[in-house]
Amino acid sequence: MDASTSKLAIEQIAERITDAVMEHRLPPGIKLVEEKLASAFGVSRTKIRQALTLLAKEGLVTLHPNRGAFVTRPSAAEARDLFATRRLVEPEIVRNVIERACPGDLARLRAHLEEEAEARRQGDRRRIIRLSGQFHMLLAKVSGNSFIEKLMAELCPLTCLIIALYDEPQTPACPEDEHSDIVEAIAQRDETRAIALMLHHLHHIEQALHLDSPSERDIHWETLYG
Repeated sequence: MDASTSKLAIEQIAERITDAVMEHRLPPGIKLVEEKLASAFGVSRTKIRQALTLLAKEGLVTLHPNRGAFVTRPSAAEARDLFATRRLVEPEIVRNVIERACPGDLARLRAHLEEEAEARRQGDRRRIIRLSGQFHMLLAKVSGNSFIEKLMAELCPLTCLIIALYDEPQTPACPEDEHSDIVEAIAQRDETRAIALMLHHLHHIEQALHLDSPSERDIHWETLYG
C-alpha cells in the first residue's frame, strides 16, 4: 500500500470518485465494489464505505441494502428535471456575477477558459469534461451565494452522470466558444445577453442528449486515483 494514498482523507476519496464520475471514468449504474476501490486508492474498505456514504448524501451514489453502492443512474425524466432546475438557477447566478464580479474574478474566469481551450487543443476529453463542469461551479462561487454554490456542487456532477449516460462518446461536454461568449457578456455587464446565452447553452447541451437511448461505457478501476 502506497503511503501517500493510504493517508487519504475520506473527503479526498469522495472528491476523487466525484472526479472519476465527472470525467466519465465511472459510468452511471456501475456497482462500486469496495475491494476494488480500496485497492485502487490504497486505503481500507472502512474509508471507502465512509466516502460512499458521503457521496450518497450528495446524490451521486445510491446505496441498496444487501446489494451495495452504485453510481446513481438518472432516468430520462430526472435528466429533464435537472436541466429545468439549472434553467431556473443559472440565470440568477449570471445576474449575481454581473453585479459582484471584480477584475480579479473576470481574470479567473478567463484563465479557466484558457484551460478549457488547451484541453481542446490536446484532445483531452476527460479534462474537457471536468473543466466544463468546473466552469459552472466557478460562476456559482463568483456569484457569492453560498447556497447556490452548494446546489451547483450537487447539480454539476449529476449533469456529468446524465451526459455520460445519454450522450455520444464523441460529443463535447460543452459546445466550443459558448462559455467564452457568456464570460464576455458578463464582462460587458450585459445581463440580458449573458442570461440568454446561458439559457441557450443549457438548451444546447440537453438537446444533444439521446434520452431514449442510454449508452454503455467500460470501466478501468486502476485509473480512479490518477
